[in-house]
Formats: sequence, C-alpha cells, structure tokens
Amino acid sequence: MIKWEHSVFALPFALCAAMLAAGGMPSAPKLGWILLCMVSARSAAMAFNRLVDARIDADNPRTATRALPAGALSRNFVLLFVVASCAIFVASAAQLNRLTLYLSPVALAVVLLYSFTKRFTRWSHLVLGFTLGIAPAASWIAVRGSLDARILILTAAVTCWVGGFDVLYACQDVDFDRAYGLNSIPQAYGIGSALWLARGLHLLMLGLLFGLVVVFALGKIALAGVLAVGFLLAYEHSLVSPRDLSRMNAAFFTMNGVIAVVFLAFIAVDILARGRHGF
Repeated sequence: MIKWEHSVFALPFALCAAMLAAGGMPSAPKLGWILLCMVSARSAAMAFNRLVDARIDADNPRTATRALPAGALSRNFVLLFVVASCAIFVASAAQLNRLTLYLSPVALAVVLLYSFTKRFTRWSHLVLGFTLGIAPAASWIAVRGSLDARILILTAAVTCWVGGFDVLYACQDVDFDRAYGLNSIPQAYGIGSALWLARGLHLLMLGLLFGLVVVFALGKIALAGVLAVGFLLAYEHSLVSPRDLSRMNAAFFTMNGVIAVVFLAFIAVDILARGRHGF
C-alpha cells in the first residue's frame, strides 16, 4: 500500500534543513524523532489517499491492483493505520519542542486534505508539492524551535520539484482522468504542454536551490550538488516524451529518489567539511 520511496522523496531535503539549522549534524535523538515524524506523516498521507481514492483506483486499470481495490486490505484496517500513524506523528512532534507539537495538527491537515484536491483543481500537483515542501521548514523548526524565512527557499524548491514530477506521473492517466472527471495538468492542457510545464517547474527548482546556496553562504561542494541535480533532472526528462511514457516508473521512482539523496550528500559534505555553525 505504501512504498518506501514515498518517504525517501522528502526525507533527504528535511535532513538538509536539519543540518542547516544545526550548523552541522543534529543530535541523534533529534534526528530520530525527525525521521519518525517524516515516516509517520507520509504513511498517514499515503494510506489516507488510498482510502479516499479506493473507488477511483478500482476503476483505473493502472491502479486496480493496489491493496484496497484488490481486497488485500480492508477499509477498517487502513483507517486504523491512518489513525495510528497520525498519533505516532503527534507524539513524535511533542518530543521535539513545543512549536512542533502546536503545528502538528496543521501539518496533518495539509498532508491529508491534499487527497481531495484533484476533484476540484488541476493544480493539485502543486498542493502535493507543498505537502512535501513543508518538510524542510518543519525540520528547521524541530532543531531551532522557530522558523527562519531563508529555509522557505527550500520549501519552495521542493514544492516545484514534486509538483513537476507529479505532472509527469499524471500523464499516464490523462484519458482516465478525462473520462472520470478528475482534474490534472495533462488532462487540462494535454501531455505535450504538461511536459513543458514540468520542465519549467524543475528549472524554477534549480534557481531556488542556487538561491539557497547563496543565502546560506554555502561553498563549491553545495554548488556542485545543485549542478548534479540539474543533470539528473535533464536525464529524468529524457526518459519520457508525449509518444513514449513506458519508462515513467524509472523517471518517477528511481530518478527522484536518486536526486534527493545526491542533493543531501553534497550539502552534508559541504556543511561538515567547512565546519559551519550558526547559519
């Protein structure tokens, strides 16, 4: 029902933010609670999405084999899983600081309510992007106990990144979405235009990552990381075209997981090598 890749997407960016906030490696307990928050929130969001979309998934040939429509799991079990994941998230947030606890219901509302957006707006891709984009800001708050506007650059970058690759992924369902009355960028503008919009969002992401390097006065290693992300994004887009979407899973799951981990590796090395403190 839930793929590990779904947590890998946002987690490296959250860890980047935690390292920027700490000026190095945060304490092991802090990292542990952040990790538990990330996995539990993402698990709750994905399970809730499967619950809300169970009937749609059953009617879509591409998703009919998912756990709920296939009968591998019951609705009651999935609902219990959502409630348990939400409880773990709030309890974990409470271990970090008071502000993370106070904001935990807001974070849950954002990640859960996304599931309804494709019913009324074609821009649901950006809403999904924002649900993952809040992870870096949340990690900064987890470490510092307050929010710094500079980390919102990373929030915006992740929002554009996820929004862009979700537009790519939605190209697979363009015919189904039109027949079912669901909203998406490919459904509204066609696959060709959707691919160009995804490229534009990813170019904007790169610009924001360059801005992040500047505002935090990071070094050449971090800059090289942004360039590496740019090359990987270019390769990701080379895997799909309006006439051939057969390599979508490679573009969506494999490449985006690689992009997130590569960016974390470069940022972490830059911070640790330069001995930065007090960003």
